[in-house]
Amino acid sequence: MKSYRICLIEDDEIMGEAVSDRFGLEGFECIWFKTGEAARKSLIQDKYNIVISDIMLPDCDGEHLFEELRATGLELPPYIFITGYGAIDRAVRLLKLGAEDYMTKPLDIRVLIEKIRTICAQARPDITGLDGKHTLGISSAMRNIEAILQRLALDNTSVLVTGESGVGKEEVARALHRQRDPEWRLPFIAVNCGAISETLIEAELFGYVKGAYTGAIRDKKGYFEQADGGTLFLDEIGDMPLSMQVKLLRAIQERKVVRIGSETSIPVDIHLICATNKNLKKMVEIGEFREDLYYRINVIEINVLPLRERKEDILWLTGILLDAEAVQHGRARRSLTIAAEHALLDHPWLGNIRELKHCLERACVLSSQAVLTPEALFNKPQELAKPDELSSLNEYLDGYERSYIQQVLKTKDGRIAETAAALGISRKTLWEKMKKLEPEK
Repeated sequence: MKSYRICLIEDDEIMGEAVSDRFGLEGFECIWFKTGEAARKSLIQDKYNIVISDIMLPDCDGEHLFEELRATGLELPPYIFITGYGAIDRAVRLLKLGAEDYMTKPLDIRVLIEKIRTICAQARPDITGLDGKHTLGISSAMRNIEAILQRLALDNTSVLVTGESGVGKEEVARALHRQRDPEWRLPFIAVNCGAISETLIEAELFGYVKGAYTGAIRDKKGYFEQADGGTLFLDEIGDMPLSMQVKLLRAIQERKVVRIGSETSIPVDIHLICATNKNLKKMVEIGEFREDLYYRINVIEINVLPLRERKEDILWLTGILLDAEAVQHGRARRSLTIAAEHALLDHPWLGNIRELKHCLERACVLSSQAVLTPEALFNKPQELAKPDELSSLNEYLDGYERSYIQQVLKTKDGRIAETAAALGISRKTLWEKMKKLEPEK
């Protein structure tokens, strides 16, 4: 059962204790605050799946607290207000301001728990969810990779991760290591083969003994030995010199290494993962990569699609990166305008996740606004298409309508009836729109 983290703001001792105890029985993690000010500090610093707040608090008004937090630009978790005194008009006003729902006293705890489960299940997932589960993305492509990694975790097969620079190949390697070692107790050694000079790469991989050459003042373990028992990740394997490839092949086949200056073989037990942004098969054909090494490391190939081909992950990753940026610099989390979200979705991201990360970091540093605009993200107004590239107005609008329907469908897990209700249209109308807006093949 998923453990949701709940921020409860309630000054009534009896009610607060009863509700938090029941949440504990349901498997929820409940952090109970009796004042608005204590809750405010925690909501700025900590992460929650949902907030349950009374409107009448001893030190402030729950509605005002909600408005103040929203005004800072902080992305708040879904808010459910609890109200007594028949203040339904205030609750309705809060819904218009962005609250998720409200309930009246006396509380029906079963209804509240059902609301919590429904709302949290539909919320945007996090890369390191509160239940400790790590994910690579919400797109079908990345979910498929996660399913493959679960099966690979039971084997010691060599894996080759391919894809453009910046797509997250190392994250895939780390995810596989995590599947095999959830507690992260075993070593994960990442090596960028392209960043080591040809004269040093053998010493870095296999180590050396004292006196092996000038400057070798002590014995040193190489990356193979450092990874013993865990995972060795060789990134940019396509950049490895041909002269070194035969030595690497021997170490992989024999699972033994010999330090420079020694004649003693040292056994190593490693899970090998390699990665490249190059076409190794073509390199084999032209003699730039050894064929025997290629087949040794490419038992299982995992291709990571570029970000522009899995647009579902763009806003999901953006949320994660903005969260991390806020935590790293100790400031309020930035949010995005709708136009900024569309700009992110429309950008080609030739540098993939690395480019997205740099884009967001630059915008957060240079912009003084709590809400980021397209101009802040790309440091210039968005360029309009040239006249001969412009689509018709209907095509332009259809594109955004298609994108919005897809987003709502995703939040409703593809359930047509719920999606239609959220869009304010009938199921028949939704079906017709989906058929009309389906891209031509």
